[in-house]
Amino acid sequence: MELSPEDAKLVTLARASRARTGAVEGAAVRDLDGRTYAASTVALDSLQVAALDLAVAMAVSSGAKGLEAAAAVTDAEVVDTAAVRDLAGSGVSVFVADASGTVGAVHES
Repeated sequence: MELSPEDAKLVTLARASRARTGAVEGAAVRDLDGRTYAASTVALDSLQVAALDLAVAMAVSSGAKGLEAAAAVTDAEVVDTAAVRDLAGSGVSVFVADASGTVGAVHES
């Protein structure tokens, strides 16, 4: 699958976040101003947050009013895009890639 340079950057950021922390998932989102936010899964005894949810939360806490696109790097077959949809509405592409960065699916929020 051929991605635009901006979308490929999201996959790279998500992949790097996952690798840096050794987390189950990495994710990145791009807001309407072109700013990017990357996160990895948080798995503490008292707190569980999916990478994509955390990336969206980081965007919201930075004042983002919407999203242009998102990416998740995961081995999971299902990616919950509810947080993306909550902030961006429907129709936002969520690129789902494996650990090598190969995009296997594109979901619409």
